[in-house]
This record gives sequence, C-alpha cells and structure tokens, in this order.
Amino acid sequence: MPVRMRPLNAKESVILFTLILAQGFDFCRSCNCDEQYFCNCSSNHLQHVPKVPANALGLDLSFNQIASIGMNDLTPYSELKTLNLHKNTLKFIHVEAFKSQHKLEVLDLSLNNLKNLSSSWFRELKSLQQLNLVENPYTTLGPAPIFQPLLNLRTLRFGSPSLREIYKNGLDSLAHLDEVTFIGSNLSLYENGSLKAARPIGLVSLSLQNLFQNDPELVSKVLQDVSHPETLLIIKDAQLRTNTSTEPFKATREGGTKSLTFQDSCTTDEALTSFLMVMDGSSLSYIGLEDIHLIGQGWWQKASYTHYENLHTAYIRNLDIQGFFEFSSMTQLGFLLVHLHRVSVINGTVFVIPPITTFFLKKLEYLDLSQNLLSDLTIEPTLSTSFGAYQNLITLNVSQNVLKSLGLMSRLVTNLKSLIYLDVSHNSFVSMPEKCSWPATLKFLNLSSTKIRKLTPCLPSSLTVLDLSENDLTVFNQRFPQLTMLILTGNRLMTLPHGELFPRLQTLLIQRNALRMFNSSDLKRFRELQYLEAGYNNFVCSCEFVSFFRQDVDLFITLRDGRGNYVCDTPFTLRGDAIDSVRLSVFECYMIPAVSVLCSLIIIVLGLIVVTCHKLHVIWYLQMTKAWIQAKRKPAVGRLAEELRYDAFVSYSQHDAEWVEEILVPELESAHPPFALCLHKRDFQPGRWIVDNIIDSIEKSHRTLFVLSEHFVTSEWCRYELDFSHFRIVDEHNDSAVLVLLEPIKKETIPKRFCKLRKIMNSRTYLEWPEEEEKRNEFWSNLRAVLQRDEC
Repeated sequence: MPVRMRPLNAKESVILFTLILAQGFDFCRSCNCDEQYFCNCSSNHLQHVPKVPANALGLDLSFNQIASIGMNDLTPYSELKTLNLHKNTLKFIHVEAFKSQHKLEVLDLSLNNLKNLSSSWFRELKSLQQLNLVENPYTTLGPAPIFQPLLNLRTLRFGSPSLREIYKNGLDSLAHLDEVTFIGSNLSLYENGSLKAARPIGLVSLSLQNLFQNDPELVSKVLQDVSHPETLLIIKDAQLRTNTSTEPFKATREGGTKSLTFQDSCTTDEALTSFLMVMDGSSLSYIGLEDIHLIGQGWWQKASYTHYENLHTAYIRNLDIQGFFEFSSMTQLGFLLVHLHRVSVINGTVFVIPPITTFFLKKLEYLDLSQNLLSDLTIEPTLSTSFGAYQNLITLNVSQNVLKSLGLMSRLVTNLKSLIYLDVSHNSFVSMPEKCSWPATLKFLNLSSTKIRKLTPCLPSSLTVLDLSENDLTVFNQRFPQLTMLILTGNRLMTLPHGELFPRLQTLLIQRNALRMFNSSDLKRFRELQYLEAGYNNFVCSCEFVSFFRQDVDLFITLRDGRGNYVCDTPFTLRGDAIDSVRLSVFECYMIPAVSVLCSLIIIVLGLIVVTCHKLHVIWYLQMTKAWIQAKRKPAVGRLAEELRYDAFVSYSQHDAEWVEEILVPELESAHPPFALCLHKRDFQPGRWIVDNIIDSIEKSHRTLFVLSEHFVTSEWCRYELDFSHFRIVDEHNDSAVLVLLEPIKKETIPKRFCKLRKIMNSRTYLEWPEEEEKRNEFWSNLRAVLQRDEC
C-alpha cells in the first residue's frame, strides 16, 4: 500500500534544517583534491571528518570546527601520509581513531582543546615522523610512555602555557629524534630525564619565558637534559634581566653546548655580563641573538677577564637597543671580538664601527652588516684597515644600506687582500666611475638593485660571478674573461649580450627583461654556456623563433627555469600562449613566398580559364544564354498575321550583301504579291542595342531566311541570329527557319560553335542557289512558296 507524505509545516522545516546543519553541514562543502592525492578541506566550517577519496595521501582539515574523531572516522583512509587537524575544536579522540593509519608520517593536532593525551592514539603509528601537539590545554605529560611507540619519530612539538607537570614520557626510547620544540612557560614540576632522548637531539627549541626569573632551578633541570655538543639549542621568549636568571646556563656549559641562540627575548647588559661569566671557558662556538630587546648602556667590564677561545661565530639580527645613542662602544667586548671569524649584525641600526673596534677583528673572515645605516661618510672608518683589521676577510656584505659611491666602495675594499665575496646590493649607486680599483682576489660581486643605468670599465675583470639584476641596464658591452655566472634578471636588455665577451660563461640569467627573441647564432657565440634562464620576457613569436625554440634550443643549452615560462607577447593573437604550444601556418611563416606562389597560381589558373573559354567558345554561350534569358523574360508576342510586320528576316554575312541587296531583295520585294523583308542595314532601329534589334526583328517576322556561305559561318552576328531563330523553333515548335545555300558548304568545315546550324541542316531541307541560269526560276518559285504566309 503506498504511503502518502504530508508537507512539513514551518516549525518542522526549521527543526530539519537545524539537524542538517548540526550533523551534515560538511556534506554541502567540497574538498579540493589534486593530482598528488592531497585533499585540502581547510577553512570549510566542517564539524566532522568529510568523505574524501579512499586513496588520499594527504588530508588538510585545519581551521575547521571538528570537535571529535570517532573510531571509524579515519578508517577508510589507510593510505594517508599527512593529516593536519591544526586549529579545530578537538576535545575527544577515540583510542582507536588512528588504528588504520599505518603509513601516516605527519600528524598535526596543534591548537585544539585536548586536555589529555593518550598513548593509545600512537600505538599503530609506526611510520610517524612528525608530530605536533603544541597549544592544547593538557596540564600533565606522563608518566605514561606516550611517545614510546613512535620509533621513527624525527620531529616533535609539544607543550603549552597550560602545561604544569612533565614526567618521563618515552622520549628516551626514540633513537631517530632530530628536532624538539617544547613550550613550558608555566611549568611547575619537571622530572629529570623527561626531555632526554636515546641519543643527542639535533635541534632543541625551548620556550620557558619567565621561568628563568621565577624558577631557575627548574630551568637548570631542563637545560641539563638537552645540553650536548651535538645539539643546537634555541631559547625563545626568555626574560633575562638579572644575574639570577642566567644561572641555569651553567648546565649548558657543563653539557658542552656549542651552539646557542636566543630568539624573541628581552635582556639587559647586566644579565648578558652575568651570562658571559657563567659561560666562561665553555665550548660555545656559536652565539645567536634574534629579535632581542636590549636594555642598558653596554657596560661589559666585569666579563672582560673571561675566556672564549672557542667562540668563532656571532649572529645578531633585529637587535633593538633601548637608548641606542647612549650605548657605549663595543671595545669592552674586545675579549670576544678577537676570537670571532664570522660576524653578522643584520638590521641592528649600525651606522659606524670605529677603528678602535675594528682593531679586534683581525681574525674575521665573514662580515655581514646588511640592513643597517652605513653611509659614504661612515663606511670609511668602518672598513678601516689601519690597525691590521680585516686582513683575513673573505666575505663582506653591506647590502641594504645608504651607500651612494661605488668608486669609494671599490677604493676601500682594495685594501682587503683576501676578499672574494662582496655584496653591495640594494644601495643607490645609480652610476659608476670609469675606473675603479679592486682587490685582485675578488671573484663574486653583487650589484643587484643599485639603480645602475650604464656599465663602465670600472668592474673588475677577475670576477667569476656577477649579479646585476634589478637595475636599469639597456646594453651590456663589458668583457669578463673569467666570468662563469652572470645574473641580469630584471633589467631592460632587448638582446642577449654578445657571447664573445664571456669566453667561460656557463650560466646566464636574463629573466624579466625586454628580450624579444634569440637564435642559434646568438647562443653559438657563447663557448661554454650550459644553462639559460630567459623566461618572462616579451617574446616575438615569429616563425623562425618559434621553430628554433621548439626544435633546436635544447641542442645548445638547458633552460633551467622551465619551458612554460617562455610565452608570446606578440602578435596579439598569441599573447600569453606558451611558445611550445604555438602552431603557425605556412602563410604566417612564409608570407612573401606564399603570396607569390598564390598569385602565380591564380594567374596560371586564370590563363587556363581564358584559353579554355576561347577554345570552347564559352563567351559565346554565355552571351547567348544572357540574350535568351532576356528574350524569355519579355512578354510573348502574338503570332497573328496582323501582328507580323515582315514576311522574312534576312540573316546574311556582310560579304554576301551584294547578292542579297542586288538579287534577293529586288526579286522578292517586286514579286506579286510583294514580300516584306527585314534587313539589318535598312530596318534596324538606330541607337538600340543590336541584340534587342535582332530579337525584335526575328519575333516580328514570319520566317527567318538564312543566306548560308563560307562567310556566314565565320560571322558572330549571323550566329546570334541563327541561335535566336533556333530558340524560336524550339519554344514555338514551328519551322520558321529557311535555309538558302549560296555556295556549297561541307558540314565538317562548319565551326563547332555553329552547332545549331549543324542541327538545322541535318533536320531541314534547304534551297541551293543554282549556278545555271535556267534553274534559277525554279529556285525563286520554291523560295516564294516557302516564304508564303499560311492563310488562316
């Protein structure tokens, strides 16, 4: 029995809609899955794990509203290698939720609401290499061996401001752990060994914030577990303001830490002095300060007797000094500077380094002063070699400063006898002098983004790598015999530079210029060129260039930036098309030869048509067809006797006019009764088209009398008259044509175009003009009889 459905009322509709939103809202959202089987479902307001292809390798569910993962939510996706659940509202994960994820390598559960971590989640994740659990509100980690099943884990991020207690959790069984990030800014209990892995961890990042101030003893326990000569140690968000806050670093010194970096931290010169004293005699070889706020005036005297023979690298980036202009010279840190081989002070508002400070930089091999305030006025004392400084300097980077004189810069670095690498990019040189002096050792020069418009012989010929990208160069005509790599990206060059100028060049980068095309001859000039990057130019897709690019360019060089970056700019119809996809027709490629051939063919064809028309007398047929059509369109003329003006229309050749006018006409017009003849010479209406006269005369005549002779068959007008007469015979089914053979004519001698005459002669009897005088009376009698009108 069929069931009848009643319509829902308004209240029921609202309830149903609410249920759909609550349980299936994600079904009206779609995930984008690419060819690599990665499904992006991020930011779709999902409340449940959506359905995706079972063979998905990656699933991004970040920034949604998924609150729980049931036992079977992920079961169909056993091929997953990456699962991202970052920033959802996860509160519950079933203990067997990941039971089918044996191939999972990356799992991100960060920024959720997980208050407890279960070791059961990770029991089947034997392939997991990266795990992120940071920023969840769990307060305790351990003592269960949560991480013990993750035998292949390499990267672990865990902890949050909510974490209060941490116990041993299974890290000591992980032999492949390379990187650990730990957040424990409010930690109150730490069990020794909780962060100690089976072997030294490659990189450990700790965010402990105020614990250095509030609980230095707990920090000491943490540092004791992670400090090792093979471990790069990063301290984030630290507050180091007093001597007490630096005491925990004794554990770092005792652990033999060689690399220590402070990030996003705040400190004072007093705390730094204390730190240097605590680390006195340590194995520290690298010290990094990134995004540091420093309070003080730079008084480091108390640390001047410490020993840092192993310290060779200092990396400082984004240093903010409170009361910068009251800060003292760095000469008090001479005990550190004398040992340094590599120094980077990036974006530190450095405007000068006085010679008294450079005195200590005799071992320096690498100096990076980029993104500072060095000018032409202050660069001279900064690079002063008067005290023997910089004699071992190999690399100098003064990019992104306010330098304006390239000549001054070249003169200053001339004294740097070991200099190989020089970066002066992102300054405002604009021009360069004609002559410059450079150290003979200089091999790498970066002049990118310096607003240079023209090259001069100023640049050193010893260079092997030259970067002139992002300038305003329109020509390049300087010779560099040692150059192996040339970077010209972002200029206004319209052609490739001449290869003869670079006999050893192997790599050329010339993207984003005004390059129109290049060919085999351009590339052959480069003796050793192997790699070319010339994409993103305004290429003219001519036939020669397209053919060369598609078929031959790979025979000369390797396009290192990919063929897809080479697109047409002109012609307009091809703009934006990849050159590889362009297909040009023969007419586009060979316009002049093609047009020449086409015109020749047209002339030949027209010539053949003319010859053919002449041979086949096509023009005759066309003219007659036209005349016949015109005649057919005229209203029919009655054939009543009273409407016929003539007894006969005489058609004859002008060569036979004498016989017609002196013999035929007198004989017939003087007969009793006389015959009315129509002659073209006498009766045609003057000024009227001759064809109209012929048609009109034939239609107003009872008979058409044809005087046949050899001359008749060569006359075009006679043929017209014959054809019209034949039309009349066919249309009116009468025998109006009368043939008088003035002289014998062989039928085979009649031209083919006189087909009508042939036909009439074959079907009708004709009168022959007799040569004998005695037979002529009979001829006239027969002719008069033929021309006689029938009595109605």
